[in-house]
Amino acid sequence: MDDSAAPPLPGFVPADPDDPFEMRAGPFFRNPDPAAGIHLALLLEPRHCNSGGVVHGGLLMTMMDLCLAQTARNDPAIDYVFTVSMTSDFADSGRAGELVEARGEAVRHGRSLAFVRGQVTAGPRVLLNASAVFKLRWRRPA
Repeated sequence: MDDSAAPPLPGFVPADPDDPFEMRAGPFFRNPDPAAGIHLALLLEPRHCNSGGVVHGGLLMTMMDLCLAQTARNDPAIDYVFTVSMTSDFADSGRAGELVEARGEAVRHGRSLAFVRGQVTAGPRVLLNASAVFKLRWRRPA
């Protein structure tokens, strides 16, 4: 991992700087205003690709899990979320040098579970569609 990696889009910040796996896998960057919706970005490098020269599917799934988790947690009353399940469908492949972006959408928040969906894209091409369920851990009143 290169700690000096520059955000691929102006104003973006590290998506989860406290998570060593996600920083090493990406690093992934997010828009600075979560109130505007969760939007992640990553400039693909050769190290993100498999032996066939296309982005590794596991990297796209990692990016989508992070995006959907942040979407599910996009409420100050939620302390933490845990992935219960995630379904992913690959639609296209990405290559080194492309900017990939992930966006999530909350479908429903219940008392204990959140249902979310999202996409990873490269320009106009959809690379991955996903939906997930997250267990919610609410903050305890002080």
